[in-house]
Amino acid sequence: MTDGAPGWRIRSAGAADAAALALVGSATFLDGFAGILPGAAIIAHCTRASSSDAFAAMLGGGGRAWLGLAEPGEAPVGYALLMPPDLPGAAPGDIELRRIYTLSRYHGSGLGPALMATAIADAQARAAADARLLLGVHTGNARARAFYTRHGFTQIATRRFDVGGTICDDVVLARPLNANR
Repeated sequence: MTDGAPGWRIRSAGAADAAALALVGSATFLDGFAGILPGAAIIAHCTRASSSDAFAAMLGGGGRAWLGLAEPGEAPVGYALLMPPDLPGAAPGDIELRRIYTLSRYHGSGLGPALMATAIADAQARAAADARLLLGVHTGNARARAFYTRHGFTQIATRRFDVGGTICDDVVLARPLNANR
């Protein structure tokens, strides 16, 4: 955390945190895509993909998650979620960083890089020597793409992604997990 920035901490999230993940998942998606995607598409996407039930299913289906919590108060302000991959270009053993978001108020606080480091460390501990960490990102999200480039990701594929009935173009990025093992 940097001087003057909001305080936060990270902890592992489980099934009991599905409601907190749903709240921060919807809030950060709205925060990131309002004005870029139609409001109806954001609502439909969050209702389907960021509900408590959706997070419970992801965590029950092999997902691992971490919450960024505001200090003081422990309100959820960011999160990261690893899943088995569902992306073009995935190879056996790869892991997907399905989601990593922080509220814009926490941009520049160090929370995003800390969530990324936490997710990478967990994936490295579980991955085979040749495994990669994959993610998909909206082509128009320059801030996120620059963040991923700083963390060693490069483009391996593209995909079309349905966000509440709006088709978006994504790039699929990858970075090696254990190249030095």
